[in-house]
Amino acid sequence: MAQGVLVLAEQTDGVFRKVAYEVVSEGRRLAEAVGETLTAVVLGSGVEEIAAELGKYGADKILVGDDPTLADYTTDVYADVLFDIVKEDDPKILLLGASTRGKDLSARLSARLDTGLAMDCIALVVEGDNLVATRPVFGGKVLAKVVVEGSPKMAAIRPNVMEIAEVPKDVGVEKVPVKPGTAKTRVLEKKVEAASKVDLTEADIIVSGGRGVGGGDFSVLEELADVLGATVGASRSAVDEGWRTHSDQVGQTGKVVSPSLYIACGISGAIQHLAGMGSSKYIAAINKDPEAPIFNKADYGIVEDLFNAVPAITAEVKKLKG
Repeated sequence: MAQGVLVLAEQTDGVFRKVAYEVVSEGRRLAEAVGETLTAVVLGSGVEEIAAELGKYGADKILVGDDPTLADYTTDVYADVLFDIVKEDDPKILLLGASTRGKDLSARLSARLDTGLAMDCIALVVEGDNLVATRPVFGGKVLAKVVVEGSPKMAAIRPNVMEIAEVPKDVGVEKVPVKPGTAKTRVLEKKVEAASKVDLTEADIIVSGGRGVGGGDFSVLEELADVLGATVGASRSAVDEGWRTHSDQVGQTGKVVSPSLYIACGISGAIQHLAGMGSSKYIAAINKDPEAPIFNKADYGIVEDLFNAVPAITAEVKKLKG
């Protein structure tokens, strides 16, 4: 009989992603709501030593799949291993982060388990035997409440939304057998970005540029991002022009972000872009066109050429920081 909550804590190169702590914390809250235990799963190579850290966030038990075949993420191998763990553990609820990797894996796993999946959730509640998820639809214009059917009830939570809560527990770490099956894909090459760069989905502050930047020189935005401790993003038009890589793209066909502060520079505010950043806590827009749609969504707006406004803001931030 299905029982308990199972969560996948995502890590990269032996370091937990921020969303891992968010997923474990939300799993703890749901486990308490149903009066059952929380089990966290860690997959990778050489990850057994970091696993116990999840006890700090309320995990009752930690299962570790530690094997060289899991050193690089591939959908089919990770789905095979996690599928075996889920079938053995038989949880009521299964949570993942809606990161790039989490979205990829959760969709494959949902199909394998023949169960329902609520994607990109911003709130979860247990009502009787139901898991009810709140998720944005229609580009964030509507918040839909959906009931997840099947077993286990699966949800992938949007990064930077759920509160991280420390609930220390004495936790046991159990190593589980890894049976990766036959991999249909393999990693040929890895291009690693600067270690200092925070992934857009986990950034607390984002400075984004659009067509108004006028070219590939984003240095004026990068300087502001540097003094704010922010990450630089871009609109689709800037990426299509080749000014930034696709990994920097925010929007419906890029990354969905939920920072505390989103600064849109030279971005008109097309619906596809708003779908990717509309849930930001505060939005500041800088655009020389007073009719730009972005101002309808922004909490704060500056009608000015970004090459005048951004350096002035950067200078003021530097003064405030001494």
